[in-house]
Amino acid sequence: MKLAVRTAMSLMLALAPGSACAQGADPGDDKTIMFTEDDPEMAAATAQALASLDEFLALSEAPSSDTDRFKLKVKVRDGNVSEHFWVIPFRRTETGFVGILANQPEQVRNVVFGQNIEFTRNDISDWGYMRAGHQVGSFTVCVMFNKMSKEEADTMRDQYGFDC
Repeated sequence: MKLAVRTAMSLMLALAPGSACAQGADPGDDKTIMFTEDDPEMAAATAQALASLDEFLALSEAPSSDTDRFKLKVKVRDGNVSEHFWVIPFRRTETGFVGILANQPEQVRNVVFGQNIEFTRNDISDWGYMRAGHQVGSFTVCVMFNKMSKEEADTMRDQYGFDC
């Protein structure tokens, strides 16, 4: 089974100020890159994100003045199919988290772009935010750059402040 993981155009939604729904961005521009569930680079990126999730969540609840655009990437399952989406904005609830789906689904059919979704910590696969114009986190995106053309990856790095 392959996992659909969001990339390039979804970053524009996740990095835009405010909520994705308010931006008027075309969710049809979203791009998906497929990875197998046992892809070692993606597994390592997810493990890195999860190892530092508590620090990220603490910062997102009390952000410093040079940080913004906090986002979580979550896995959504629909039967035997799963797909990862950025959720922005998000907030904690008594049972987990809630936030707005910032990407147009391609594989799963049980959610839609702009939908308010509930999820748990077990669904989280990545996190990210901006600090002084540079991306922090977004570990899975850095892995995706290896599957893009050099030109496309360099453009994403330059336009969105990735240091990977």
